[in-house]
Amino acid sequence: MTGGAAGAPRPREGFFFEDFAVGRRLAHAAPRTLTQGDAALYLALTGSRQPVHCAEPAARALGHRACPLDDLLVFHVAFGKTVHDVSYNAVANLGYADVRFLEPVYAGDTLRADSEVIGARAVSSGEAGIVWVRSRAVNQHGRPVLSWVRWVLVARRERGGPAPAPVVPALPGCVPAAGLAVPAFLQARALDPADTGGSRLWDDYAPGETIDHPGGMTVEEADHMLATRLYQNDARVHFDAFAARGSAFGRRLVYGGHVISLARALAHDGLENAFAIAAIHGGTHANPTFAGDTIRARTVVTAREAVPGRDDVGALRVRLIAAKDTDLAGLPTPAPGAKDPAVVLDLDLTLLMPRRP
Repeated sequence: MTGGAAGAPRPREGFFFEDFAVGRRLAHAAPRTLTQGDAALYLALTGSRQPVHCAEPAARALGHRACPLDDLLVFHVAFGKTVHDVSYNAVANLGYADVRFLEPVYAGDTLRADSEVIGARAVSSGEAGIVWVRSRAVNQHGRPVLSWVRWVLVARRERGGPAPAPVVPALPGCVPAAGLAVPAFLQARALDPADTGGSRLWDDYAPGETIDHPGGMTVEEADHMLATRLYQNDARVHFDAFAARGSAFGRRLVYGGHVISLARALAHDGLENAFAIAAIHGGTHANPTFAGDTIRARTVVTAREAVPGRDDVGALRVRLIAAKDTDLAGLPTPAPGAKDPAVVLDLDLTLLMPRRP
């Protein structure tokens, strides 16, 4: 059942807003076996420096059987499975909620994805509507490795045409610490500061602390295009430069997930021992990003939470903010929900980090 409910196969031109009735289930095509090559290319495109994902001795010391694939690589590939059905005709991807990283993924694992439409609402222009979906990815054993909610602005097939009945879903405000999936085998204190390059652990961060990470990274046209292809994300807004000339922006949009990965990589300096993402509670792509923009990252610590049943690992909740073409020293942190023209990403997430004995 490719991309739709029984008797409703995916049209060649993709689904439009009119096609997303609440309750519709989508079984996404093209399962993907991930490889060490994918991991190496991800490093080349993002500059990620977390040793757990690129140094096997470090990964094995923590209890992994091999280097787990970067959490965001897994997220992007799983997300990419859904694009052909959910956001092929997207105007923009708007946000995320209730993202749970449930089980490590290793080279050789195969991912499949499916989604359910949980909300839909037309916008006043009559040209598009917002669609909410809950998606999950499972491995070759049928075990869920990732689940998430996202909402996306999808074009209508025809302006003012029929629309699904309006439903705006109630979404959880956060993933509670008790709901975080922390592997039982994990030996968090085995993470060596000599490998990560930093000595600060969970105990050393305080709510309210702001870290302006020192690096910056300019998004190259080739980089974001290659990254989006790596994830098999075929949303037309990222690829079709000819069609984009007639859009509101007049050019292709950078996939927002690429911005997330760049911000996470830049945040290594200051969060060196944050070895995994446990959850993304919510987030928005506050403004578009284009090739040529330079991304910088800021982290605001919002909470330090104990993981039930564990005294060796803690949950650090943060706001990861990415801004383009600006000096962070002169950028006020927007209030939650507020916008600043320089801010392109505002992500609320929880990181896992070793605790002091």
